[in-house]
Amino acid sequence: MIRKTLFATSLLSATLLAATACSAQPAAAGKPFKETVVADFESPWAMTFLPDARMLVTEKKGQMLLVSADGKSRQTIATVTVDSAGQGGLMDVVLAPDFATSQRVYFSYSTTGEGGKGVVLARGQLSIPVCVQAPCDFARLENITELYRARPFVEGNGHYSGRIAFSPDGKYLFFTNGERQKFTPAQDPKGTLGKVLRLTLDGKPAPGNPLAAKGFAPEVWSYGHRNLLGIAFDSQGNLWEQEMGPKGGDEVNLIKPGLNYGWPNASNGSHYDGRDIPDHKPGDGYEPPKVSWNPVISPGGLMIYSGAMFPQWKGDAFIGGLSSQSLVRVDLNGTSAAKGDQWDMGARIREVEQGPDGAIWVLEDGGDSQGRLIKLTAK
Repeated sequence: MIRKTLFATSLLSATLLAATACSAQPAAAGKPFKETVVADFESPWAMTFLPDARMLVTEKKGQMLLVSADGKSRQTIATVTVDSAGQGGLMDVVLAPDFATSQRVYFSYSTTGEGGKGVVLARGQLSIPVCVQAPCDFARLENITELYRARPFVEGNGHYSGRIAFSPDGKYLFFTNGERQKFTPAQDPKGTLGKVLRLTLDGKPAPGNPLAAKGFAPEVWSYGHRNLLGIAFDSQGNLWEQEMGPKGGDEVNLIKPGLNYGWPNASNGSHYDGRDIPDHKPGDGYEPPKVSWNPVISPGGLMIYSGAMFPQWKGDAFIGGLSSQSLVRVDLNGTSAAKGDQWDMGARIREVEQGPDGAIWVLEDGGDSQGRLIKLTAK
């Protein structure tokens, strides 16, 4: 485990008016929710809510922001040195299971190193001093420590993945490593590319992982994945993951320990040059997806809804659509899944999160906006 501080924490934080004032818009035809633009960011990647309804938002170039609940003020709490070329940048951000006492924040980013580039897992401690007299813009992310690096580092700027989820008991961290557009590493037992990893909260391989005795890297939980941009547990403890397929074949998978999900030997899509890839079929030794798309939706973030604002969707999965410029709902029923709604959002959706009041929040990833934060509420 690598435990040295790598980044400069920004002390130049300032309270700013959001670039886009809050503006409610009527629900479009066919959309069962109202859209309210809350803020606008520079290429945002992920977000998470603090207990007091404020948000942490990451931006591609390396800024982590603390944003007020209404979006009207923000401050930079850390500036992380990242390699932001291509699909790289500052990526996921998730609160520790014991955040209420530890104030720890876990995040991921891409960087350069021996052999090329790769994705890193890190954590820091959020410091928000007591404010005696406004304005009080002292918040910062301190004690930033690198915990884990995907291996090997390789050349290229794509398929880092870098999504984070904690087990329901709070003891383990699941971390996604994309296959970096290199195909075969997803099947290589010695590396972590194209894998779901199970780690301790300090970034070490978790004890009892299912494939270590078979000669795999000891942190590997499942393998045969492509570009895993969403991972989340449901209320029953099932672990769900979504990933981008090639030309067709975007997937939602139920992740089980030790299983091989097929990439690049099996996919419901084809290579971009038109060459066929064998579809998933019974008896091929690969775990098939629960849902797949062709044409693709280009899935971004993944959230499993548990709120009360939209009771008809409780327990369902929500996915951001990048190239499809959509918000996608997937019906989850135990260990089964089926396609639900797909709403046209008019912009690439990178992230989906549930707010404290049960509203659904989405982050755009370009188009006509730099990256708007939009709150979806019941009509």
